[in-house]
Amino acid sequence: MKEKELVEQEKQEKKDPEEMNIFHELFQLLVYFVIICVVVFFVNKYVTQRNVVDGDSMYPTLHDKDSVMIDKLSYRFHEPERFDIIVFPYNEEERIFYIKRIIALPGETVQIINGEIYVNDAVLEEDYGYEAIADYTMGTAKTPITLAEDEYFVLGDNRNNSIDSRDEDVGLIKREEIRGKAYFRIFPLKRIGTIK
Repeated sequence: MKEKELVEQEKQEKKDPEEMNIFHELFQLLVYFVIICVVVFFVNKYVTQRNVVDGDSMYPTLHDKDSVMIDKLSYRFHEPERFDIIVFPYNEEERIFYIKRIIALPGETVQIINGEIYVNDAVLEEDYGYEAIADYTMGTAKTPITLAEDEYFVLGDNRNNSIDSRDEDVGLIKREEIRGKAYFRIFPLKRIGTIK
Protein backbone atom coordinates (compact mmCIF):
# COMPACT_ATOMS: atom_id res chain seq x y z
CA MET A 1 0.00 0.00 0.00
CA LYS A 2 2.79 2.38 0.87
CA GLU A 3 4.47 1.63 -2.45
CA LYS A 4 1.31 2.61 -4.30
CA GLU A 5 1.05 5.85 -2.34
CA LEU A 6 4.70 6.66 -3.08
CA VAL A 7 4.18 6.08 -6.81
CA GLU A 8 1.12 8.36 -6.85
CA GLN A 9 3.00 11.00 -4.87
CA GLU A 10 5.87 10.87 -7.39
CA LYS A 11 3.39 11.27 -10.25
CA GLN A 12 1.86 14.29 -8.52
CA GLU A 13 5.30 15.86 -7.99
CA LYS A 14 6.12 15.37 -11.69
CA LYS A 15 2.81 16.88 -12.75
CA ASP A 16 3.09 20.04 -10.62
CA PRO A 17 6.29 21.40 -12.26
CA GLU A 18 4.71 20.93 -15.70
CA GLU A 19 1.63 22.86 -14.64
CA MET A 20 3.83 25.53 -13.07
CA ASN A 21 5.76 25.90 -16.34
CA ILE A 22 2.54 26.40 -18.31
CA PHE A 23 1.29 29.03 -15.84
CA HIS A 24 4.71 30.71 -15.86
CA GLU A 25 4.75 30.89 -19.68
CA LEU A 26 1.19 32.21 -19.79
CA PHE A 27 2.09 34.87 -17.25
CA GLN A 28 5.15 35.89 -19.29
CA LEU A 29 3.01 36.17 -22.43
CA LEU A 30 0.51 38.34 -20.58
CA VAL A 31 3.31 40.61 -19.30
CA TYR A 32 4.78 40.93 -22.84
CA PHE A 33 1.34 41.73 -24.24
CA VAL A 34 0.77 44.47 -21.62
CA ILE A 35 4.23 45.95 -22.29
CA ILE A 36 3.61 45.99 -26.06
CA CYS A 37 0.21 47.69 -25.55
CA VAL A 38 1.77 50.36 -23.30
CA VAL A 39 4.62 51.00 -25.78
CA VAL A 40 2.21 51.25 -28.73
CA PHE A 41 0.00 53.65 -26.76
CA PHE A 42 2.91 55.95 -25.86
CA VAL A 43 4.43 55.84 -29.36
CA ASN A 44 1.05 56.70 -30.92
CA LYS A 45 0.36 59.45 -28.36
CA TYR A 46 3.78 61.13 -28.19
CA VAL A 47 6.03 59.98 -31.05
CA THR A 48 4.23 59.18 -34.30
CA GLN A 49 0.83 58.40 -35.71
CA ARG A 50 -0.73 57.45 -39.02
CA ASN A 51 -3.10 59.82 -40.83
CA VAL A 52 -5.05 59.39 -44.07
CA VAL A 53 -5.25 62.35 -46.46
CA ASP A 54 -8.80 63.31 -47.37
CA GLY A 55 -8.98 65.46 -50.49
CA ASP A 56 -6.59 66.98 -53.02
CA SER A 57 -5.52 70.19 -51.27
CA MET A 58 -1.90 68.97 -51.04
CA TYR A 59 -1.75 67.61 -54.61
CA PRO A 60 0.72 66.79 -56.19
CA THR A 61 2.79 66.18 -53.04
CA LEU A 62 0.06 64.16 -51.35
CA HIS A 63 -2.92 62.50 -53.00
CA ASP A 64 -6.38 61.73 -51.71
CA LYS A 65 -6.30 58.56 -49.54
CA ASP A 66 -2.50 58.64 -49.08
CA SER A 67 -1.57 57.21 -45.70
CA VAL A 68 1.19 59.23 -44.02
CA MET A 69 3.15 59.04 -40.81
CA ILE A 70 3.25 62.13 -38.60
CA ASP A 71 6.33 62.90 -36.48
CA LYS A 72 4.99 64.25 -33.17
CA LEU A 73 8.31 64.31 -31.34
CA SER A 74 10.84 66.45 -33.22
CA TYR A 75 9.00 69.75 -32.67
CA ARG A 76 9.64 69.29 -28.97
CA PHE A 77 13.32 69.92 -29.77
CA HIS A 78 13.17 72.49 -32.59
CA GLU A 79 10.71 74.90 -34.14
CA PRO A 80 8.76 74.16 -37.33
CA GLU A 81 10.51 75.33 -40.49
CA ARG A 82 9.38 76.88 -43.76
CA PHE A 83 7.99 74.27 -46.19
CA ASP A 84 7.37 71.66 -43.47
CA ILE A 85 4.08 69.84 -44.02
CA ILE A 86 2.22 70.01 -40.73
CA VAL A 87 -0.96 68.59 -39.20
CA PHE A 88 -3.23 70.73 -37.03
CA PRO A 89 -6.84 70.46 -35.83
CA TYR A 90 -9.62 72.17 -37.75
CA ASN A 91 -12.40 70.78 -35.59
CA GLU A 92 -10.97 68.76 -32.75
CA GLU A 93 -14.34 67.65 -31.39
CA GLU A 94 -15.13 65.95 -34.70
CA ARG A 95 -11.49 64.82 -35.07
CA ILE A 96 -11.00 66.79 -38.30
CA PHE A 97 -7.35 67.67 -38.91
CA TYR A 98 -5.81 69.63 -41.77
CA ILE A 99 -2.50 68.93 -43.44
CA LYS A 100 -0.80 71.97 -45.04
CA ARG A 101 2.62 73.41 -45.84
CA ILE A 102 4.22 76.20 -43.77
CA ILE A 103 4.85 79.23 -45.97
CA ALA A 104 5.58 82.04 -43.50
CA LEU A 105 7.15 81.90 -40.04
CA PRO A 106 6.56 83.84 -36.82
CA GLY A 107 7.36 87.54 -37.13
CA GLU A 108 7.28 87.53 -40.94
CA THR A 109 4.92 89.52 -43.16
CA VAL A 110 3.09 87.64 -45.93
CA GLN A 111 1.00 88.91 -48.82
CA ILE A 112 -0.29 87.50 -52.11
CA ILE A 113 0.03 89.94 -55.02
CA ASN A 114 -1.00 88.99 -58.58
CA GLY A 115 -0.81 85.31 -57.66
CA GLU A 116 2.73 85.60 -56.23
CA ILE A 117 3.47 84.92 -52.57
CA TYR A 118 5.56 87.62 -50.89
CA VAL A 119 7.30 87.05 -47.57
CA ASN A 120 8.89 90.17 -46.08
CA ASP A 121 8.40 91.99 -49.42
CA ALA A 122 10.33 89.36 -51.43
CA VAL A 123 8.80 86.80 -53.78
CA LEU A 124 8.87 83.38 -52.15
CA GLU A 125 11.18 81.04 -54.06
CA GLU A 126 9.45 77.66 -53.96
CA ASP A 127 8.38 74.88 -56.26
CA TYR A 128 5.67 73.23 -54.18
CA GLY A 129 2.64 74.96 -55.63
CA TYR A 130 0.70 72.90 -58.17
CA GLU A 131 -0.28 76.01 -60.10
CA ALA A 132 -0.28 79.77 -59.66
CA ILE A 133 -2.88 81.24 -57.36
CA ALA A 134 -5.75 82.25 -59.63
CA ASP A 135 -8.07 84.21 -57.33
CA TYR A 136 -5.59 86.31 -55.40
CA THR A 137 -8.15 89.06 -54.71
CA MET A 138 -9.89 86.85 -52.16
CA GLY A 139 -8.77 85.77 -48.73
CA THR A 140 -6.90 87.29 -45.86
CA ALA A 141 -3.50 87.55 -47.61
CA LYS A 142 -4.61 90.08 -50.21
CA THR A 143 -3.33 92.68 -47.73
CA PRO A 144 -0.09 92.28 -45.75
CA ILE A 145 -0.33 90.07 -42.66
CA THR A 146 2.38 90.22 -40.01
CA LEU A 147 2.54 87.04 -37.97
CA ALA A 148 2.86 87.09 -34.19
CA GLU A 149 5.72 85.25 -32.48
CA ASP A 150 3.68 82.05 -32.24
CA GLU A 151 1.88 82.08 -35.62
CA TYR A 152 2.42 80.33 -38.95
CA PHE A 153 0.89 80.98 -42.37
CA VAL A 154 0.07 77.72 -44.22
CA LEU A 155 -1.10 76.87 -47.73
CA GLY A 156 -2.08 73.70 -49.50
CA ASP A 157 0.15 72.79 -52.47
CA ASN A 158 -2.96 72.74 -54.67
CA ARG A 159 -3.39 76.48 -54.16
CA ASN A 160 -6.66 76.80 -56.07
CA ASN A 161 -8.29 73.88 -54.29
CA SER A 162 -7.28 74.38 -50.68
CA ILE A 163 -8.83 75.78 -47.52
CA ASP A 164 -5.84 77.21 -45.66
CA SER A 165 -4.58 80.36 -43.91
CA ARG A 166 -6.18 82.52 -46.60
CA ASP A 167 -9.58 81.40 -45.30
CA GLU A 168 -10.80 83.13 -42.14
CA ASP A 169 -12.16 79.80 -40.83
CA VAL A 170 -8.59 78.45 -40.72
CA GLY A 171 -6.53 81.61 -40.35
CA LEU A 172 -3.06 81.68 -38.88
CA ILE A 173 -1.90 78.56 -37.08
CA LYS A 174 -0.68 78.91 -33.51
CA ARG A 175 2.45 77.00 -32.50
CA GLU A 176 0.52 75.08 -29.84
CA GLU A 177 -1.96 73.82 -32.46
CA ILE A 178 0.68 72.03 -34.53
CA ARG A 179 0.41 68.29 -33.85
CA GLY A 180 3.37 67.18 -35.93
CA LYS A 181 5.13 66.99 -39.26
CA ALA A 182 4.24 64.63 -42.11
CA TYR A 183 7.47 62.81 -42.93
CA PHE A 184 6.73 59.44 -44.56
CA ARG A 185 4.10 58.03 -46.93
CA ILE A 186 3.30 54.38 -46.20
CA PHE A 187 0.47 53.89 -48.68
CA PRO A 188 -0.04 53.42 -51.58
CA LEU A 189 3.00 51.18 -51.91
CA LYS A 190 3.94 52.55 -55.34
CA ARG A 191 4.57 55.97 -53.74
CA ILE A 192 6.03 54.79 -50.43
CA GLY A 193 8.85 56.95 -49.09
CA THR A 194 9.82 60.20 -47.40
CA ILE A 195 7.74 63.30 -48.05
CA LYS A 196 9.55 66.38 -49.33
